[in-house]
Amino acid sequence: MLRFTHHPTPSPSLTGRVGVGILLLMMASPVFAQEELTIDTLVQTPQPAEKINHFTLDLDFLSRGELRNGGLPGGDDDDKVVEDKSSFIFGRTRLILGYERDWLQAKVNVQHAAIWGDTEDGAFSLYEAWVKMQSRNGWFAQIGRQILSYDDERIIGSNDWAMAANSHDALRLGYEHKWHKAHVILAYNQNDDNTNEGGNFFDADNGYQPYKSMITAWYHYDVPRFPLGVSLLFMNVGMQYGEKGVNDKTCFQQLFGGYVSFSPKRWLIEASYYRQTGREEHDVKLKTWMASGKVTYTPSKICSIEAGYDYLSGDKYFFVPPSGYVGLMRHTVVRGFNPVFGTHHKFYGAMEFFYVDTYYGGFTPGLQNAFIGAHITPLKNLDIYADYHYYATGTKIRTLNMTLGHGLELETDYTIIKDIKVSAGFSFMTGTKTMEQLRRASDDSWLRWAWLSVKISPRIFSIKW
Repeated sequence: MLRFTHHPTPSPSLTGRVGVGILLLMMASPVFAQEELTIDTLVQTPQPAEKINHFTLDLDFLSRGELRNGGLPGGDDDDKVVEDKSSFIFGRTRLILGYERDWLQAKVNVQHAAIWGDTEDGAFSLYEAWVKMQSRNGWFAQIGRQILSYDDERIIGSNDWAMAANSHDALRLGYEHKWHKAHVILAYNQNDDNTNEGGNFFDADNGYQPYKSMITAWYHYDVPRFPLGVSLLFMNVGMQYGEKGVNDKTCFQQLFGGYVSFSPKRWLIEASYYRQTGREEHDVKLKTWMASGKVTYTPSKICSIEAGYDYLSGDKYFFVPPSGYVGLMRHTVVRGFNPVFGTHHKFYGAMEFFYVDTYYGGFTPGLQNAFIGAHITPLKNLDIYADYHYYATGTKIRTLNMTLGHGLELETDYTIIKDIKVSAGFSFMTGTKTMEQLRRASDDSWLRWAWLSVKISPRIFSIKW
């Protein structure tokens, strides 16, 4: 007997849902299959390794020609003021190797500086050679021959205008975070490893620092959300005195003071004050001080105006006899301020009559420097500077007026292309009889100085890995 089984027909709604599901599954299946066959879904593509090492090679070439008429001091041993006229070309070349990674920096800077044609005094030197280690929370340690530059460089600066410039063998420890910066610098120099006969490691005539030891502490604070910065500086410098190994001793002199900068909107107001105590390098008691103030106003992007005044204390009873020799009464206290390792060219005149060379016997009548100047940028790559200085001694001189003279300085800088800059300058000064007698001028006529320089500083090579 035959039996017939009845299968009920699905309802239209159910049939539609099933059909749609099958259709979607069929449409999606190729996608699923494609994803299953994609290599990215089976093996994750490795990301390129982060390049944490950076090596650079830089060239710094500077050549400067000068024409001077009364721009250099006469010899100290002459019976009369020396007529000074000279022309020469300076040359300086630096080859700079740098390395950097996340916590480590290093630099080696080899330098050659000489006058063109000079085969005796020109010399190679190691201008920089240091390693710096730093942590993410602001602590760092830097050791080796390095440039020290603080605040406006009045006391400690690179003095890069000089061909040899300033660098120090030192250990620098510091902390920098947000508004606070604190540095401690330790230096100790001697001629060799014989501790019983340790002397001055550097020769001052070669442009390096003549001190035997130095301890410096510097602290800077930037006020949050207010354009005010304050710095405090303390320095203890040991200078060796006497004959080495016989009656030598180290004389310690201390310098302390501060620097303040206030920059509301278009203004910049700067002030500094420092004192020196202890005993100077001839074992004579020190009691000196200096103060300065400067105001800069920038009305537009192409123009700024500045004015200021510097006072550096001088030795009392400074005497200049008619013969031209600088005669000095015996001092029991030195009162002439010494700007130690500052960038003097920046502050006391481009002709560098003051604080680059010492006066006879090491004493000084001090200095008053009142100045006003302007900076104009008429073109994108062109800068023009003009400054006027009034100079006077800081202390009275017997039989002579305190006024030293008036100076006018002009300078222009033009960047031809990236890494190539040409600069030119012209300065002249009307010196007084006081200026002549202090052996810093040929006579009281107009003293002239002109110069032209080219600076080429390209990056030769750079690689990261």
